[in-house]
Amino acid sequence: MEKIKLEILGLSPSQSQAGSFALVLGEEYGNRRLPIIIGMFEAQAIAIEIEKIQPNRPMTHDLFKSFAKAFNYTVNEIIISDLREGIFFARVHCSSADGLRETVVDARPSDAIAIALRFSVPIYTYETILSEAGIVSGSQSDPDDAIEEIVQQSKPRSLSEQIKNMSLDELHRILDESLNNEEYEKAAKIRDEIARRN
Repeated sequence: MEKIKLEILGLSPSQSQAGSFALVLGEEYGNRRLPIIIGMFEAQAIAIEIEKIQPNRPMTHDLFKSFAKAFNYTVNEIIISDLREGIFFARVHCSSADGLRETVVDARPSDAIAIALRFSVPIYTYETILSEAGIVSGSQSDPDDAIEEIVQQSKPRSLSEQIKNMSLDELHRILDESLNNEEYEKAAKIRDEIARRN
């Protein structure tokens, strides 16, 4: 699959989710943005490295770097490799100093990006992920000004919005699944949509 290089455009507190931060990545030679909601601690780890702040004691990602160097490993790249049910997954590609061994480690994108910054390595994703979750940015203004707007655009659609376009067969199938999983609130919304159509 074709890899697309990303760069960090901005990081700011999310107004839509308390205690979370919006990390916006942009494709290197394009106008698509990939917004990812991350936790406060991961945001801090990324911000500290971007701002080149030296913490009093090593953070977890600094420890990872020290550990890798102690065993003669380096990080070559990180890839935001998958998107399942609105959740991003990443992989950290490592190799031994002599180049004889290569290892891929699964990670959360926020941790992988914090590690990528510490090793000064590129961040990539695949076209399929950028096509599915990317937002086209029309403005050339300061990226920090548009972060929350981009995150708002990328928010997953509500259940009500999703079921409006489903066929009756799909609705009945999801209704059965919801009841089996004891998701009664979801089942009630689906039942109401079925009743509305009859």
